[in-house]
Amino acid sequence: MTNTDSAALHDDREMNRLMSTMTGDEKHGPAATSTLDVLRVLYDRVLRVTPDTFDAPDRDRFLLSKGHGPMAYYAVLAAHGFFGEELLPGFGTYDSPLGHHPDRTLVPGVEIGSGSLGHGLPLAVGSVLGLRAQGLTDPRVWVLIGDAELDEGSNHEALAYAGPAGLEQLHTVVVDNTSASYARPGGIAARFEAAGWSVDTVDGRDHAALYAAFTAPHPGRPRAVVARVEPKN
Repeated sequence: MTNTDSAALHDDREMNRLMSTMTGDEKHGPAATSTLDVLRVLYDRVLRVTPDTFDAPDRDRFLLSKGHGPMAYYAVLAAHGFFGEELLPGFGTYDSPLGHHPDRTLVPGVEIGSGSLGHGLPLAVGSVLGLRAQGLTDPRVWVLIGDAELDEGSNHEALAYAGPAGLEQLHTVVVDNTSASYARPGGIAARFEAAGWSVDTVDGRDHAALYAAFTAPHPGRPRAVVARVEPKN
């Protein structure tokens, strides 16, 4: 169910073209572009989910917690055939399924409705626990959060729980574009390490480094990858 052989690992020109068709939410443009490389690597090379298997019990789950400014998410989903790219120019309009926050009931491949910051990581923890309860230990759960979301208490509680619980199926990508209000001693990675997670910090534009970090083994521990980026306008 991997996407490794899908549509020629979409190049920069193609992804920029798809992104350019969506207008009307320019204030969240940097929030969107900061996630694009992470999303491309995940959907091109890592996630075991396709348009034919997005409701299969053994699929990987991807949760976009950073749901404001979802243009990059929509572009990547369209590039992989979850829906037709003809929907992209209608982004954010009254009758479009592609809202300013993604809606799981309207967009194929979207696992959660998101946009209110701080919900994704707790939902990912619950998803892993639900899979365990069903005896499904192969599917992996991935959640993408922003650095500022770590100011939310709900994320702190989920982070603190997941490490001691040994939620190996859980993977978190923190897109760090230095938008957080409060500094943390030792940085973001130290916070996850203190809670028992396996952690790497990489250049969030470097596809090879992202892939290596996403696929590194982490037996018995949840995995966090801090992807540091400079926002693009």
